[in-house]
Amino acid sequence: MNYGVVIKILGNLLTVEALLMIPSLLVSLYYNQYDKKAFLISIFITSILGFIMGKKEETKENIKAKEGLAIVAFGWILASFFGSLPFVLSGSIPSWIDSFFETVSGFTTTGATIVDNVEALPMGILFWRSFTHWIGGMGILVFTIAILPTLGVGGFQIFKVESPGPMPDRIVPKVKDTAKILYTTYFIMTILEIILLLFGGMPLYDAAVHTFGTVGTGGFSIKAASVGAYDSTYIHIIIGIFMILSGVNFSLYYFLFQGKWKEVFKNEELRLYFGIIFSSVILIALNINSEIYKNIGLALRDAFFQVGSIITTTGYATTDFDKWPTFSKSILFLLMFVGGCAGSTGGGLKNIRILVLFKLVKREFSKILHPRAVIPIKTNGEILSNETVVSIASFFVLYIFIFVLGTVFVSLEGVDLVSSSSAVASALGNIGPGFGFVGPIRTFSGFNPINKLVLSLFMLLGRLELFTILALFLPKTWRNEIF
Repeated sequence: MNYGVVIKILGNLLTVEALLMIPSLLVSLYYNQYDKKAFLISIFITSILGFIMGKKEETKENIKAKEGLAIVAFGWILASFFGSLPFVLSGSIPSWIDSFFETVSGFTTTGATIVDNVEALPMGILFWRSFTHWIGGMGILVFTIAILPTLGVGGFQIFKVESPGPMPDRIVPKVKDTAKILYTTYFIMTILEIILLLFGGMPLYDAAVHTFGTVGTGGFSIKAASVGAYDSTYIHIIIGIFMILSGVNFSLYYFLFQGKWKEVFKNEELRLYFGIIFSSVILIALNINSEIYKNIGLALRDAFFQVGSIITTTGYATTDFDKWPTFSKSILFLLMFVGGCAGSTGGGLKNIRILVLFKLVKREFSKILHPRAVIPIKTNGEILSNETVVSIASFFVLYIFIFVLGTVFVSLEGVDLVSSSSAVASALGNIGPGFGFVGPIRTFSGFNPINKLVLSLFMLLGRLELFTILALFLPKTWRNEIF
């Protein structure tokens, strides 16, 4: 393990995080809020430590897999720890465990909150709370790669570990250029949504913070009733559309820009993603219309929004879907596991894994009839290696195992099965609201401190695709042999 390069890059990360707190400080100063001192102290502490760590001498070696794992895992933990300082120092969330939970939820774009009266928080804190979604959506370290030239060719190890999905790859040969392309797309989507929300009559501040939660698929709102506080079909539809667009693999937007339309529309993961959304919206709309709404237009609108919110793991709400019929809630619960596409800001298992698992099951059925047949698994016309297929199957098994284990652990607090299972599914899938005790009009404040830390761990596990965090517990990771 090259500890020098790990410490140096983590220092760079903290320096970048300190800079990213400045917009929230400016918001606090503009509105003359009491949290400005907390931001000044947080920026000072984070930048000084980042500067000291960034001066660490490192050996002239490329970043290998070990270093990539350590940098990404500890980078997210450190960013969450120092990102919680404004909450604690301002007194907005006095408990460090609660502040850490809220910050992890922000950076991992989960959107689960422990704040019972969100509208009482100062505007700078609310801005930072939502801005963590935007920072974490594309990846804290991907952003660092995009703006710092110090990572070199080894930066791909970081990019590979932090990027969501089983098969991360460069859009262009250089990792730094790939990161810049991704963030350019991210910026464009952000600006476009803010403009469209302004056209809908939403104030600039509200439009910005809700856009951060939308394109980052996070879900923190500045309203207790979430997006439902805005009684506007236009606003609901705009946010719904951008949630779904943010669940698409961002590299496909680059291909669209290059004019590779055929390659995009033939993408199997994208077609599965839209197919699941369309089917779920129709089924839920018909169900809630027959039992509750009696207005197919409103039923379609709310079904579209909530399906988009859950499958992209954003977590915004326009209605209390916990009061919907069991059939509709069952579909939403299943969508918590599906998630967005690989290479998007969405969480969950990812559609590409679901697609490969379906093909794997189909192949096993075919082998019953043709035992000697060699049937490769293909996606988008390319044959997947057995290593990739095994990796996807292993990820699925581990994901379900952690979900079951987590549900049992959380239920020890006396929480009912629906609430405990949806809380764990929400944390692991980076979704936000669940059902029952953690429904869309409830918060996670009722959990004890241990469960809040456990759920924080699950949020990190989900965002970093399980293995990155779990690998830290392997002694082999810290030895000097090749990982």
